[in-house]
This record gives sequence, C-alpha cells and structure tokens, in this order.
Amino acid sequence: MRLHNIPKIKGATHPRKRLGCGRGSGHGKTSGRGQKGSKSRSGYSTRQGFEGGQMPLFRKLPRRGFSNYRFQTHYEILNLDDLDKLEGVEAIDREVLIKLGLVQKNNSPLKILGRGEITRAIKVTADKFSTSAKTKIEAAGGEAVIKTESAG
Repeated sequence: MRLHNIPKIKGATHPRKRLGCGRGSGHGKTSGRGQKGSKSRSGYSTRQGFEGGQMPLFRKLPRRGFSNYRFQTHYEILNLDDLDKLEGVEAIDREVLIKLGLVQKNNSPLKILGRGEITRAIKVTADKFSTSAKTKIEAAGGEAVIKTESAG
C-alpha cells in the first residue's frame, strides 16, 4: 500500500471555505470573523500561555529550586570515523576542522568520541577524549593531545 494507491473516500475531504465572495455565499462581508475586535483583524496572534487577560498559570506558580542547566558545558562532538575520512591531514586540531566544515566556529570545546575505527597515525588535538577514542588513536600509532588553555 502506497500513498498514491489509497482510494478517495466519499466525505473524507471537504471543499475549502471561499471567504469574502458576497453575502449570498454565506461567507461574505466579515468572512466568518464576526464583528470588530482584534480577532477580526489581519495579523492577530496571542503569545504562548495567554489566557484572555486572566493571570496565566505560569505566572501563578512559584519558581522554586535551582537548575544547573545554564552552567553545563556543551561540547562539539566528533567521532573517529569522521577523522578517518580526512585524507592528507597529519595533525588535526580545531582550526583544521573548522576549515573543513566539520566543526562550527564557536567557543564550545571539542570532544573526540570513539565510534568507528582509525587506520592511520594522526596527531589529534582536542579539549577532551573519550577513553575508547584515546586508546584507538594510540593503537593506530597516533597521538591524542589534550589542549590546555594558555594562562595570560
């Protein structure tokens, strides 16, 4: 069964309302929007959680507790199978990966994960390595260098 094989069921689809086609159509004059007010105007929309002027629920409830979410460290993630595809590159660091389009140019630290295999010796410089990634790089004869921030 494919979408183009599904039969048309009588009554399943309705013709669209043709608005503003005169009073005789039943959808003329105000085109089903009633009289006056913001809902009758074009471009009308309410913000999320709006309850018609009543104090919204999210403002009634107290804000309690502490969330560490704002202070989490978000890493740019790259796997070994992505690094293995790079031909003719001996040393890999963040600048090289940005030029190749594998990592975004932002302030997030770079972490190398161990999915896939690496077949040649490469020197990889990153902020963090998973244990499996580090062992696979070193087993292939490469070097996993953890980047340290320069003081000053």
